[in-house]
Amino acid sequence: MPMAARQARTWTFVGLAIAFLAAPLFVFVYRQLAANPAAGASVALRETLILAMVALLLWIVVSREKLPLSSIGLSRDGIGRSLAWGVAVAFVCAAGLAAILTAFHFLGIRYGSGGGAISVSLWATTLTVARAGIAEEIFYRGYAIERIQALTGSRWLAALIPLIAFAAFHYPQGLPGIAIAFLLGAILTGFYLWKRNLVANIFAHFLVDFVPNVLLPLLGGE
Repeated sequence: MPMAARQARTWTFVGLAIAFLAAPLFVFVYRQLAANPAAGASVALRETLILAMVALLLWIVVSREKLPLSSIGLSRDGIGRSLAWGVAVAFVCAAGLAAILTAFHFLGIRYGSGGGAISVSLWATTLTVARAGIAEEIFYRGYAIERIQALTGSRWLAALIPLIAFAAFHYPQGLPGIAIAFLLGAILTGFYLWKRNLVANIFAHFLVDFVPNVLLPLLGGE
């Protein structure tokens, strides 16, 4: 293997480490150190640091792997179509969420009663859901799927490994939260494998988090 190819491969492993570990690490450290986890300024600092890791990963793609951002599904072409796909995928996710919450109800499984709001500040909550849509789709869908498939040649491993990691990342929400993340992650993964359109994924993920956490409280005057 040529030297340039070996160096690019090494950077790919660095990129995968960022994709899988950056967000969980920052969230874990934040939970341990933040005096008031719901304070707007503290939440904003956490989200800004995670977004900085996104920027670092994009730099690795372009400057070290020497690949275009389209190699992880990011493209400005057909932005209107991408946003429309995002809305459609968000509706599918909403239907999946309604189905699993209904199943939880009949099974007597409680979910969402003890987590509280993301932040006491609506602007910090908005930043959090925007970061989640951007970072988690770039980390767990675009980058992880594409690079694992390139390294292993397996479409199934490329889909399953990031999906399991994405679901496990939601462990603070308990087993019901992990199950919900797995279901919604599976929908987003399936769409990405079909269209390779990360802009649509990002918008869908954002909408799924934005509507219940920001829009509905805003409309309700909370």
